[in-house]
Amino acid sequence: MLRLVVRFRQSARLTRSSLHSGPTLSSRAEPGARHLKRYHTGGSSRIRPLSHVTKFSNVTNRNCFVQRVQIASIHLSHRYDSLPPHQKVELPALSPTMQTGTIARWEKKEGDKIAEGDLIAEVETDKATVGFEMLEECYLAKILVAEGTRDVPIGALICITVDSPDLVPAFKDYTLEMAAAATPPPPPPLPTPAAAPPQAPGSSYPSHMKILLPALSPTMTMGTVQRWEKKVGEKLSEGDLLAEIETDKATIGFEVQEEGYLAKIMISEGTRDVPLGTPLCIIVEKEADIKAFADYVETGVAEIMTPPPPPPAPVAAPTPPPPTAPPAPAVAPAAAPKDRVFASPLAKKLAAEKAIDLTQVKGSGPDGRVTRKDIENFVPPKAAPVGLPVRLKLNKYLFFKICSKIVSQLLYPQLPLLPPAPAPAPTPVPAVAAVPTGTFTDIPISNIRKVIAQRLMQSKQTIPHYYLSVDVNMDQVLELRKELNQEVKVDNIKLSVNDFIIKASALACLKVPEANSSWMDTVIRQNHVVDVSVAVSTANGLITPIVFNAHIKGLAAISQDVNSLAGKAREGKLQPHEFQGGTFTISNLGMFGIKNFSAIINPPQACILAVGGSERRLLPADNEKGFDVASIMSVTLSCDHRVVDGAVGAQWLAEFRKFLEKPVTMLL
Repeated sequence: MLRLVVRFRQSARLTRSSLHSGPTLSSRAEPGARHLKRYHTGGSSRIRPLSHVTKFSNVTNRNCFVQRVQIASIHLSHRYDSLPPHQKVELPALSPTMQTGTIARWEKKEGDKIAEGDLIAEVETDKATVGFEMLEECYLAKILVAEGTRDVPIGALICITVDSPDLVPAFKDYTLEMAAAATPPPPPPLPTPAAAPPQAPGSSYPSHMKILLPALSPTMTMGTVQRWEKKVGEKLSEGDLLAEIETDKATIGFEVQEEGYLAKIMISEGTRDVPLGTPLCIIVEKEADIKAFADYVETGVAEIMTPPPPPPAPVAAPTPPPPTAPPAPAVAPAAAPKDRVFASPLAKKLAAEKAIDLTQVKGSGPDGRVTRKDIENFVPPKAAPVGLPVRLKLNKYLFFKICSKIVSQLLYPQLPLLPPAPAPAPTPVPAVAAVPTGTFTDIPISNIRKVIAQRLMQSKQTIPHYYLSVDVNMDQVLELRKELNQEVKVDNIKLSVNDFIIKASALACLKVPEANSSWMDTVIRQNHVVDVSVAVSTANGLITPIVFNAHIKGLAAISQDVNSLAGKAREGKLQPHEFQGGTFTISNLGMFGIKNFSAIINPPQACILAVGGSERRLLPADNEKGFDVASIMSVTLSCDHRVVDGAVGAQWLAEFRKFLEKPVTMLL
């Protein structure tokens, strides 16, 4: 299960937020909003807004990616005079679709001191189990929602914290009913000003929805608009693909949630480093409202748009051609741009690497979209061969004569092998890619490559790696695989050696749970399920899709999961929950002929298994020949010494080898 950590910082200086006039949208907080109220009994009153986001008028509350939260204002209540200063911690919205949560576990007890960075509770949302950390010292005075309480609504009060242990007894009998009774009354409405305030951007436009760039992964801070799948004026249906966004993890399709019309695109294709919450486009309900947004400009969007192309170089004045020169053959004018070819990002990259013109490829995807398979199966049209291949093809009946010429050439090198070929007729030279100039080429770093570099550098700098290697006899696995493939052939399933390795690793993690643990800074979390991350190399970089609950799945189910996830990974269609998390990682380079290597740990996991290829080796044996020939595979386990000691790592490898050398034991 994916586990995230959300940190809440108590404000040292809190100011009063002002209320905004205008139509109010939904009050549900966005992910990351702070839900912490501070109450005081004397002196100057200090209050804190629950969240900070902008609002705009005349926007329907129908799209899940529309920003929906107003600045909230908290007013001091005089009913708290009988209680000492305290802080109320509320349940926030931890995912865009979260409406309720479950208090999975309290990490602190009433009266415990909460140090900076301590985990106080774990909340199960509709997406993941998220841990709460406090960034300032305090004391847990009262737990108001018990462990295991399900369907706790967003904004519900879950606990009380205080700044001093002496204040904890005052909340011994405090209950949720008392908190509800002491809720301060709503503030009186503000008087209507004499002069109408200036309208917010968009207030003079018809009813519309602003589509903002959402957080498509927990670590995403900005994204790149790779491609718009719809044009301005087109009708949008529920589930239509609107755009493709490159995040720090993968390229993810951005789907429309409801019907409408695309009225304005505010971020053009290829714009990099677009911050979260930036308006991407505008959607209207009526087709007649599209024209109203033709000249719409959003404040702050112009700064992140792609810069205009440089002005063209001045063209020299044409000189008249000499009158005696013969007329040159007419050069065909540049063809008008054809309709844009629809292709996935991976297909574009593969086409560029193989120098394939996408206009010649027939797409098999939706609406003629070109996919990876189309590129891999594409056969370019044969060009007319020239030179020696033509002579050989056209003179097959002279095969023996040519062979005799070759022999003569070996004996008498001064004789020509073949008569000179006649000069070919002038033919138009096809356009080829420009040859790179200079001594190097700078390749832009993608968001995915940046994250890979940051995480690997962090892992090597902060995790004390050590490495253990062992050889495994794979003869019985290969025999069993051959037999099982005959059984599942009718189901179109083909088991691989990697499927056996995943299963054996998962069972070994159950035998040695220390290897299935995570370093959480303040605790070592020992996981009770085994979610195996499988490293997959894609055109955009390395990604690790997860085989969930590998310890209870059969080989056929593991094989299907791996094939499906690997295909999605290479096409850039993995969803965030399919590659974020995991408790143990496997990296297999055996298919590339690598004998052994050492992998880098994927934090916060404690181990990663590097798998090399199998090779036939001679082994001593008690038989007439005195030896046997066996298929031996080398594996190397990288361990985090903070979590897994050397003896524990060796024990895990022993269990892993036992399962593979006797695969029938995996059935026990």
